[in-house]
Amino acid sequence: MGLPYSDKVLDHFMNPRNAGEMENADATATEGSPACGDQIKLFLKVNPVTRVIEDIKFKSYGCASNIATASIITEMAKGKTLEEAKAINWQTASENLGGLPAVKIHCAVLAVDAVRSAIDNYEQEHGLIREKAPTDEKRIRERLKHVINPLTGLDVMQVNFIRSIEITDGIINVHVNMGKEHQFSGNILEEIKERLEPLWDVKEVRVIFKNEG
Repeated sequence: MGLPYSDKVLDHFMNPRNAGEMENADATATEGSPACGDQIKLFLKVNPVTRVIEDIKFKSYGCASNIATASIITEMAKGKTLEEAKAINWQTASENLGGLPAVKIHCAVLAVDAVRSAIDNYEQEHGLIREKAPTDEKRIRERLKHVINPLTGLDVMQVNFIRSIEITDGIINVHVNMGKEHQFSGNILEEIKERLEPLWDVKEVRVIFKNEG
């Protein structure tokens, strides 16, 4: 395969655990971008009383390492409490896979970020966050750092992509420098909404494309 993959990486690549989509998931999260390379979408089912992750699924778009790391990390997270799953790091995931080539470490980081984002979304939606501070522009910008601009491969906050952000009575308007007719406009719309809609005090998220207003 061109890179020194361990037997365990190859096993998880050829026989991924927890692969697939989940209907009626309690929380989801997407990290990465298929337009730029690797992407993972994660689905969680959480016990509302014990806060144990009872089921976890993933969809992967990317290389062997992307699939293998998503497989091992979902396997590690399943059966753990939300707090325990948040403590999983990319180093432990890499070790459990028998090591990863240096150029593929980002795949483990991506998978860990997906787990933590899905847990954060669950906690936001279910009122489990410790401090219920009102959503402000700073919080929105932090969340949008996880949305990748497919035109540049950078997050949308690193380039002149977000024109402005408005918050009024729980409604967020995000103005973007992309036309609605662009081939990736649907991806951007979905990812921005996925990032912002779980916030506890957000009622609606509107993405306003260039020339729409």
